[in-house]
Amino acid sequence: MKTFSSVLILTALLLAPQWCASWSGAVVGVTDGDTITVMHHGRAERVRLYGIDCPEKGQDFGTRAKEFTSDMVFRKTVEVLPVGETSYGRPVVWVTVNGKSLNKELVRVGLAWWYRHFAPNEFELAQLETTARKNEAGLWSQPNPVPPWEFRRIMNK
Repeated sequence: MKTFSSVLILTALLLAPQWCASWSGAVVGVTDGDTITVMHHGRAERVRLYGIDCPEKGQDFGTRAKEFTSDMVFRKTVEVLPVGETSYGRPVVWVTVNGKSLNKELVRVGLAWWYRHFAPNEFELAQLETTARKNEAGLWSQPNPVPPWEFRRIMNK
């Protein structure tokens, strides 16, 4: 029985998705507020920030979200913790730089929504959004900010 358990554990570890392990790398590109490119094993890998959705280009605060992300991580070494993949196979990740979470900071300063649909149990992101709304930070200074998922739906009609 002990051998069977060992084989089962070893098999599970071997079959575990590769995106489970964290890694670090230099940020070499910023596509928008919630998508960056990080060096990984000698190649540039585009990643999507987990649990948040920033305004799109052409949307109020879209440019500001990209600038904030650039200021925080561009040309810096970040820690990347993958938690899944997009439908396009792009890693969905937490990004930390100098002990701060980029994902959380974007929500805290009002430059991203908590993406409840894809991260329903991220209660810290929920609290950060609630506080940003209350303080009318960033996009919450606008009377009726349009969530990016609605903006994309409208633009794709």
